[in-house]
Amino acid sequence: MSAALTAWVEGLGLLGPGLSDWPAAAEVLAGRAPYAPRATVIPPLNCLPPAERRRTGKVVRLALTAGLEAVSRAGASAATLAAVFSSSGGDGENCQEICQVLAGPERQISPTRFHNSVHNAASGYWGIATGASAASNALCAYDASFGAGLLEALVQLRVEETAVLLIAYDADYPEPMRSVRPIPQAFAVALLLTPAARRASLARLAVELSAAPAEELAEPQLEALRAEVPAARSLPLLSRIARREHGAVVIDYLETLRLRIEVSPCP
Repeated sequence: MSAALTAWVEGLGLLGPGLSDWPAAAEVLAGRAPYAPRATVIPPLNCLPPAERRRTGKVVRLALTAGLEAVSRAGASAATLAAVFSSSGGDGENCQEICQVLAGPERQISPTRFHNSVHNAASGYWGIATGASAASNALCAYDASFGAGLLEALVQLRVEETAVLLIAYDADYPEPMRSVRPIPQAFAVALLLTPAARRASLARLAVELSAAPAEELAEPQLEALRAEVPAARSLPLLSRIARREHGAVVIDYLETLRLRIEVSPCP
């Protein structure tokens, strides 16, 4: 990148182990409350019609919960927002079930399992839940998925000069897949990014590529979460926003290339 990509954060949503929403997470990330990890509790999606609600898996509920929180906290209309969905592997639980069926004698996959197996399933359900008709992209970049999603959202924001909702999410894998892809917890974060400051803006971000090492978290259990769950690579950035501190933070992206983010809190 020849110059930093900039955006303002207008709304945040978060759901993870011991982190029920953005206000609760902000207290922990700012050091004002202790971190008490426990299994992620994903609420039901009452925004979906009953038939679709029955078909949704953990990954869809996780992504939509974080996205809806970010939109609500910004006072925005989800129906008008472009969106970027980024996950390191999509619905591992559904993939596991399909693999088990294919390994058995019947090999009959249910239509519900099949349509939830596509990587943009969360994006599709988002459109059903919110009526959103703007552009929606679904990305996968393995451990670099949060960074890739952030760059995609920022480029789209700069080109189109419109607000973009980024939702990054990962859910825990069941065994035996977990032994190959050990994601132990479900975690999702959503950032509503705008091309200019607004009254509800929380912080300005200026993002550029960097070879500097990624920042780690001082709290051991939060650092373990950051290291184990790709979407949680966002935690150092979120910590800076929660503390309302001006300064730069470096987060993981590629093996030899990271993202340096200059964070400027809004008044």
